Amino acid sequence: MELTDTAEKIKKMEIRGAGRIARAAVEALRDFSSGTDETDPALYRRKMEAAAAVLLATRPTAVSLPNAVHLIMTAIDPSLTTEGAKNAVARRAGEFISSSLSAVERIAVIGAHHIRDGDVILTHCNSEVALACILEAHRQGREIEVFATEVRPRNQGLVTIRALNDAGIKTHYIVDSAARYFMNDIDLVVVGADAVTVNGAVVNKIGTSQIALAAHEARTNFIVAAETYKFAPRTIRGELIEIEERDSEEVLPADVARSLPMVRVRNPAFDVTPPEYIDLIITEEGAVPPQMAYVIIRDYLGWGIDEFHREPGIRGHTQE
Repeated sequence: MELTDTAEKIKKMEIRGAGRIARAAVEALRDFSSGTDETDPALYRRKMEAAAAVLLATRPTAVSLPNAVHLIMTAIDPSLTTEGAKNAVARRAGEFISSSLSAVERIAVIGAHHIRDGDVILTHCNSEVALACILEAHRQGREIEVFATEVRPRNQGLVTIRALNDAGIKTHYIVDSAARYFMNDIDLVVVGADAVTVNGAVVNKIGTSQIALAAHEARTNFIVAAETYKFAPRTIRGELIEIEERDSEEVLPADVARSLPMVRVRNPAFDVTPPEYIDLIITEEGAVPPQMAYVIIRDYLGWGIDEFHREPGIRGHTQE
């Protein structure tokens, strides 16, 4: 698949889910690198930076994308020949894809330990890792029941309920606004994340913060499943994560909108859940309270506060 095709598929949400987006971007950069016939190292790097910028412009909120791109671009050491740089990119890409997939498996096992036999679970959106935790608990023999939201306006909940149905898990499909109505029947909320900030706030599919608030009010545990590369390093220096607002036609057809000239359709794709509503964040390195987000950024992503006093390089394109 051409890099521009991958970028378009990410932008149109044909490729979706923070982990899948990150892996697709890494694969696109790897293939672009191997396919270029540029022999001059400086020109090769400029082409790679331009390619990275195309990918970074597609989805501003999913921090896994700039983190993954950053990881690949830092493999291009200025001292390398073009051939050496291509080999480094291919090696780093392979390592990232492998570690990303194994991270989902490790999170599933850790997350399953927090699901008890007989639990009724609510999940929101189609999170690869949140779903993996639920499926792993079921695979281990726990009798569980799931409430899954429809996730307007793109209806990603349909993907979730198909996976749950195929696994043989009893599932209730509900409209997003029914989450509070059923919350007193819920033992545990499990969601994914598109980004985790340095203070432990979680950016996820729109509606997550309302569900977290309802869970907090009902004293229902709320856990987040997120790979370490979804933590947002640049929030260390106070940068805010841009919340993507998508096309109004996802909510209201254009012909209807034209008949309502005084109406503006708002369609934010994500919201921010404050850390005080989150009990645990499950990562491949273990379950941590949201207050430990900085430790993940520092120890597992390798970004300390001093990192931001250096030349930004490719980080100048990041959107966290």
